[in-house]
Amino acid sequence: MIAIGSDHGGFKLKQEVMEHLDKLGLSYKDFGTYSEESCDYPDYGGAVGRAVASGEYQRGIVLCGTGIGITIAANKIPGIRAAACTDCFSAEMCRRHNNANILGLGQRVTGVGLAMKILDIFLETPFEGGRHTHRIDKITAMENESPRRQQGGNQT
Repeated sequence: MIAIGSDHGGFKLKQEVMEHLDKLGLSYKDFGTYSEESCDYPDYGGAVGRAVASGEYQRGIVLCGTGIGITIAANKIPGIRAAACTDCFSAEMCRRHNNANILGLGQRVTGVGLAMKILDIFLETPFEGGRHTHRIDKITAMENESPRRQQGGNQT
């Protein structure tokens, strides 16, 4: 199951992504936004991040104008490795080497055709494991060392 969310700047591309997922026969849940009315990307990046981190969703897709802001927001959730991708090689490597669990796409910087290729690569590419597992473990350890987590502060 895939969690998906966007702000107003990624709304139209999100519609294309959901249509593509339908054609692929993949299940997803739309965490909003549900219109092009101005809204705040952290709300939707956080919602998708929490859904994936909970384990209920295996992967996530977040979209905004550039894909950057909403990806940063998703990455604030412990356990999330979100990557904003604008090319196919980055989409492949974020999965192979970084075990990214959320893909960030930007409606204003990536055309629909390329976005669907990036999405397909992200969904189809496995994590290589091996030497990369140790590196992912280091990232997880860094999350656990965070002063915010140690002090019980707000994690979103």
